[in-house]
Amino acid sequence: MPKRPHHHPNQHTEAELKLIRDMRRRNPRLGVVELWHRLRKRGYTRHVGSLYRVLHRLGMLPAAKKKKKFVAKPYEQMTHPGERVQIDVKVVPRSCIADPNLRLFQYTAIDEFTRLRCLGACEEQSTFSSADFLRKTVAWFARRGIRVECVQTDNGFEFTNRFANSNSDLLTAFEAAAADLGVRHKLIRPYTPRHNGKVERSHREDQKRFYDTHRFFSLADFGGQLAAHQSRSNNIPMRPLGWLSPMEFLRSFSPQDV
Repeated sequence: MPKRPHHHPNQHTEAELKLIRDMRRRNPRLGVVELWHRLRKRGYTRHVGSLYRVLHRLGMLPAAKKKKKFVAKPYEQMTHPGERVQIDVKVVPRSCIADPNLRLFQYTAIDEFTRLRCLGACEEQSTFSSADFLRKTVAWFARRGIRVECVQTDNGFEFTNRFANSNSDLLTAFEAAAADLGVRHKLIRPYTPRHNGKVERSHREDQKRFYDTHRFFSLADFGGQLAAHQSRSNNIPMRPLGWLSPMEFLRSFSPQDV
């Protein structure tokens, strides 16, 4: 037999329950706090938490609206190297930099098809450094037989003036460089970093494999260590590539596979 008591000396009285039922019947859409406030004017002395528990037990709380389940659109799969390259910037953690006056940034370009990455070290996060990195990226991929057709970025001011208060139609240095190189620039939907998920995920891996264990004393030192990390990351097997590394996957790719 259950030992839970059927009564409690401090439980709501029948008069209090009747007051609650009557007030709720007359005000079915009233919030709990406002209902409690009105009940207090009529002699109700209980805590708002007690009122909530009673309303819950009596089934008098408004039914919670069912949230529409998010269904992600099917991701567009790339068919060949260079079809789309995601670019983003990672701020190097202060804890990794020896000089307190030095700021460092990691530019990252990742090919969606092969997951091959090109990394760049920089002292500023601006549209001019972004343009310079884009030129180096296109050249870096070209040396490996990949023609960059499209680059995808977020809506940061280092890439676009899309959300600038003025001159929103003015091309940034990055956009001008993309046009000069014949590369299409695609912007992701605002406030949806998952659309640039591959480069975002790669930055999380960089934090674990690189920034948690390294320290930098200058831009040149950071650039040298980042180059070694780039070589390492491009030769680590990945499950999406059938446990091949990005370099192995690129070498195994044949245009006839498209």
